[in-house]
Amino acid sequence: MQTFTTLRAIAISLALGVAALPAQAAQPTSAPGTASVQMQHIRNATTKIDYAGRTFLVDPFLAKKDTYPGFEGSFRSHLRNPTVELPMSVEEVMKDVDAVIVTHTHLDHWDGDKHQQLPKGIPLFVQNEADAKTIRAQGFTDVRVLGENTKFEGVRLTRTGGQHGTDEMYANSQVAEALGKAMGVVFQAPNSPTVYLAGDTIWRNEVDQSLAKFKPDVIILNAGEARMLGYFGSIIMSKDDVHRAYKAAPNATILAVHMDAINHMALSRKDLREYVEQNGMQDRVRIPADGQILKF
Repeated sequence: MQTFTTLRAIAISLALGVAALPAQAAQPTSAPGTASVQMQHIRNATTKIDYAGRTFLVDPFLAKKDTYPGFEGSFRSHLRNPTVELPMSVEEVMKDVDAVIVTHTHLDHWDGDKHQQLPKGIPLFVQNEADAKTIRAQGFTDVRVLGENTKFEGVRLTRTGGQHGTDEMYANSQVAEALGKAMGVVFQAPNSPTVYLAGDTIWRNEVDQSLAKFKPDVIILNAGEARMLGYFGSIIMSKDDVHRAYKAAPNATILAVHMDAINHMALSRKDLREYVEQNGMQDRVRIPADGQILKF
């Protein structure tokens, strides 16, 4: 009975959710003759990507610190979200943004009708028609569903798969509905590094397939090891998955994000840095601070 109550609390909490160092740039690592990519980690999974002359804002979660209650039924649910402030003003976050990508509509990736700062007509890419319907209902007029060969002003965007939790979690219909679907995105353009943003997924065959198919130069992993009560395992990637990516893609630089901002993250940047050093991965693993700019 207690397990069922916990599952119900988790489902309700996540369903409701559907509704700082100074910036500094790392040295470019792209090959000669290849255009560089600039990324600015904002907070949590919010990332600003300057790619092939266009600027994409991924998963804008722009609320002030402590705006929302913690996710009920999850790790450290007594904390309020987000647990830290943005490292800059919302106006600065939005500066020069050409398009928005929302990997899924969970609260910590998109707080929907609270985004008064986003132009309602900005091109906005989502994973499916269900998310498109949700966001259109919030007043956004140019909502597009990503496919396998979506073009935006010279940039090819490809939706990739995954699963936002373990098979055990998805075996429960209430939890599966609350966790829902989430996508990854691959960025490609002539003479530009290939970027693979895995999204809110655990490591699955879809991740292996994306690595094999696209051979990305840069991999962005949501690696905060978010946990739900009553289950073993996390609903996104962990430090061991960062190590797995390091070995699986020996030529790629790995950015680990989605830490230190939401109540149910079990892995901190501090702990991940120690793990990276212990395993000798400093050469290709980056763990950006909020607001930090990196170039590749």
